[in-house]
Amino acid sequence: MNFSDVKETITISLDTLRANKLRSGLTVLGIVIGVLTVIIMSSVINGLNESVNGIISQLGSNNLFIFRFPVFGSRPTLEELSRKQLTYDDMMSLQGLPHVVAASAALRFASFGDFGAAGMTTVKGGGKKQENVGLGGENFTSAIVNDWHLARGRFFTEQEQQRYAKIVILGHDTAETLFGSEDPIGKEITTSGVTATVIGVLDPVKGLTPGKNPNDSFLYFPLTTFHYIHPEILDYWVTLKYDDAKNRTLVEEEVRERLRVRRKVPVDKEDNFAIFGSDSLTRLWSQLTGGLFLLMFALSSVGLMVGGVGVMNIMLVSVTERTREIGVRKAIGATKRTILLQFTLEAMVLCAIGGIVGIALGSLIALTLHVFLPSILSSAWVIAAFTISIGIGLVFGIYPAWKAASLNPIEALRYE
Repeated sequence: MNFSDVKETITISLDTLRANKLRSGLTVLGIVIGVLTVIIMSSVINGLNESVNGIISQLGSNNLFIFRFPVFGSRPTLEELSRKQLTYDDMMSLQGLPHVVAASAALRFASFGDFGAAGMTTVKGGGKKQENVGLGGENFTSAIVNDWHLARGRFFTEQEQQRYAKIVILGHDTAETLFGSEDPIGKEITTSGVTATVIGVLDPVKGLTPGKNPNDSFLYFPLTTFHYIHPEILDYWVTLKYDDAKNRTLVEEEVRERLRVRRKVPVDKEDNFAIFGSDSLTRLWSQLTGGLFLLMFALSSVGLMVGGVGVMNIMLVSVTERTREIGVRKAIGATKRTILLQFTLEAMVLCAIGGIVGIALGSLIALTLHVFLPSILSSAWVIAAFTISIGIGLVFGIYPAWKAASLNPIEALRYE
């Protein structure tokens, strides 16, 4: 078959589809829905991945986190909950390890009074009040360890921490809520019965979704001051920063050995603490997105299969309606291969149109969703969705095309 024959076959296929616009449109509806689902879900997943990677990067580079039990991926057991808490001295002992640049300890306020406000407090300042604000105590090294950046002011010093200074670092949203455009540095806030002077404001923290981030509504006191406010909270979270990513395994082993000795863990017993890095969050998120991709595959497969069956059904109807036409074409010299190509192309063009419409609608919805969710359109998934839609046309169009090509020309010409 030469190029002119192929061109003529394509022209005939397009003319046939144009002559049955409504039927063609309804036929590809399943393809449109399947492709649209792929585009929307892949865009949302890509956007969430980007946001999670940004959040993980904000945890600090080359960091290890230590707590008395694992906090990601599983619910703590009774044994883990009953473990001895980490101490400030544990953190200090790790600070002198080789390759450790700095270490810090943190405490977090936790109360379970009002539903939806666990661990939150109320703060007053600048003549205003903000509820549901997080409250924490940080070591003077926390800014270095966590790669925190200040929008205004400074972080507290070791001397201020030692003398229980009544000073505080505000999260971005808390500073904005209480003081608006006014400079909060040097102003006073009151929380939990304590009045403290603002010495710094943190930069906004990137959240998982657009809008307010709870981590921006926070108060950070020196550890000693926090302990003065809430002496009942002693469950330390230890973070350390090491010099080079290639030393991760070595640093982790040194930390494990030091803590096992300090916490008197027998040789034949497992660790009574947990060490993890940002890669733990990455692995957990990968597991979650793996499930989302399976859901996306299942939903889009249903739409595409329904669309494929619809295309096959309509193509079979078309073959029946055009039996006499097929007979005439064969009688004037059209080969079996030509007929096969014509009907296969019709099915593929139908599905390609459905794919294009699905991509257009899916892209529009994905861009609209960006206002509410992190959504990033992926060119790879657009190409994949279009390719799959054409593949559906090929797979489900082959049988009707074969049936048309196999018609006996004499019987086809007699068909009424």
